[in-house]
Amino acid sequence: MKPHQKLSCWTKSMELVKTVYQITSSFPTEEKYGLTPQMRRSAVSIPVNIAEGAARKSKKEFIQFLYISLGSMTELDTLVLISSELEFITKDDSVKLITELDSIGKIIFGLIRTLQNE
Repeated sequence: MKPHQKLSCWTKSMELVKTVYQITSSFPTEEKYGLTPQMRRSAVSIPVNIAEGAARKSKKEFIQFLYISLGSMTELDTLVLISSELEFITKDDSVKLITELDSIGKIIFGLIRTLQNE
């Protein structure tokens, strides 16, 4: 098992990617070049940047990639709210995604603090 695969923020964000793909599969066809790929890219960016950061040689670089993941989470959070306002997703799905994002964000912030204090 690779080091990043042991991180709960990576595991949870991989689950989030699957959830985003499932939810966006029911978006209107006119969104196939709009919100759908944008939401999917931002979701995928979260575990990808965690993995890339974990592979770096320095803690400073790892932390930078964790902050990039947090940026992607903020982007996804906004896209979820837009999708909810446009009624592309249900209120329940919106709450589910935002709750998952909040949980992952807390774990990433905790990891950043741990790395900074080592």
